[in-house]
This record gives sequence, C-alpha cells and structure tokens, in this order.
Amino acid sequence: MRALSKNAIIGYPAGIITGVTYGLNPLFAIPLMNKGASIASILFFRYSFAVIILAAFLLLSRQSFKVSWKQSGILFVLGLLYTASSIFLFEAYNYIASGLATTLIFLYPVLVAIIMVFLRVVPSLPVWIAIVATFVGVIIMTKGSDGETINPIGVALSLGSAFVYALFIVIINRSKAIARISNSLLTFYTLSVGAIIFFGKTALSGTAITANISGWTDWLNLIGLALLPTIVSTATLAISTRNIGATKASVLGVFEPITAILVGTLMLGEPLTTNVVLGIGIAIAAVTFMITATKR
Repeated sequence: MRALSKNAIIGYPAGIITGVTYGLNPLFAIPLMNKGASIASILFFRYSFAVIILAAFLLLSRQSFKVSWKQSGILFVLGLLYTASSIFLFEAYNYIASGLATTLIFLYPVLVAIIMVFLRVVPSLPVWIAIVATFVGVIIMTKGSDGETINPIGVALSLGSAFVYALFIVIINRSKAIARISNSLLTFYTLSVGAIIFFGKTALSGTAITANISGWTDWLNLIGLALLPTIVSTATLAISTRNIGATKASVLGVFEPITAILVGTLMLGEPLTTNVVLGIGIAIAAVTFMITATKR
C-alpha cells in the first residue's frame, strides 16, 4: 500500500474543513435572525470581524495593501457580488430550511459552466449531463413530501446567491489584472466593501446596528460567523487547492451541503423530507461527476 504524500495529508483534511466550516453558516446565523437581529447587522459584524482579522494577518506577514486603480475597480465589483451572494443566502433562510438553502449554493460550479457558454467556452458532454441532472435534482428537492411546493421565493434567492457567486468565481479566474493579488488581500478588500455597504444600509434604516444583539452568545455567534464560514473556509480552500489541486478540492466541497443539512435537521429542528434527500443526492452526484469528469 502506497503511503500518502505530504501534499495529500495536508490537502485532503483542509478540503474537508473548507466544506464543513462553510456549511456551519446556519448554525451561527439562524439563532441571531430568530432573535430579530437584522441581516444587515449580522453581515456587518461578520464582515467587519473578518476584515480586522485579515488586516492583522496581512500586517504580521508584512504584505502590502497597495493595489492599482484598475485592480481596485475589479475588487469593488467582486465586493458587490460577494455581498449580494450573502444577502440572498441569508434572506433565503426566511423562506426555506437553512440546510436546503445552503445546499443550493453548492450548485455554483454548474452555474459557472452555464455562464462560460456566454463567454464562448462550450461545455463538454459530462458538463451538459451534470447541468440537466442538477436541475432535475433541484425540481425534486423543491417538492414537499406530499407534493407541496417549497416556497419558490426561498429557492429563487438561494439560486440567485449561487449565480452571483458563480459570477464572482468567473471574474476571479478570468481577470488578468488581479491574477497576482494574494487570496488574503483579495478577501480583505472584498469583505471591506461588504462591511461598508452593510454599515450604510443599517445607518439609513435608522435602526441601531446592535439592535436585538445582546448577550455573550450573540457575540460568540457573530465571531463564529467571521471565523469559521469566512476566514477558516477561505484559508483552508487555498491550502487544499495548492496541495491537491482545484478538482479534488472542489469535490471535497460536498461536505458543505452535508454539514448544512445535518445542522439544520439535528440542531435547528428543520424538517427533512424524502424528496429533499433524493434531490440533494442527485444534485451532489451531478456536481461531483462534472468536476471529476472534466478535471476542472
């Protein structure tokens, strides 16, 4: 039996950690939303805490914060897209189970493939098979156990979040202007844009930014949001990708929907129907097949 390489020993656990930590979004967000905290306030603190942590890391590692005007424009657009993705996902939590909403985000690789069609990059047969299978899975999972349709607004918001995130990924991969910017610096500026937007949104609403946020458990949830689904998931994704490659790292993202479903069902008391399980299974299998078959 061949021993695992050093890269595999580092890369595979990092990839699993990426999926698990991002899937923990509902664990920290739902209790805050149930207490009446606004989505803008929750995301402001999430982004702000993450920005502070990233700034400290960049300073300690002596990385430069300098970017060109062209780069700053692209980073601003990325910040808007990342912010929109977060808003859509958290709004979806108001309409459908958090586990289902977070699972639908996992469909972003398929949406990336569809976007690439408009950029004249024609998908291969495995990609088209995955696209069709994925949407079959979505249709199945949005049907209740008794044939009742799950709230279409929540499904649309979740898919909107996945689509905006797909645009975010496409720009990062195709923009030569930001190719040399480190992951940490890119994330720092992306989250900084979001923090400013959420602060402005809260200020214009006339509601205190700490409204319905009180007690140490609320602040721990906000810190948890900043650390695990944001900082840790981003850092481990970079580690995994560099050690085992983007394909294998992407496949390990399957732990994201699995974690979100388990959190929603076991810890938040959300229902889990047969159709949801079947639909999620088809979608996960389709995305995994697409990534492994195309090696992209």
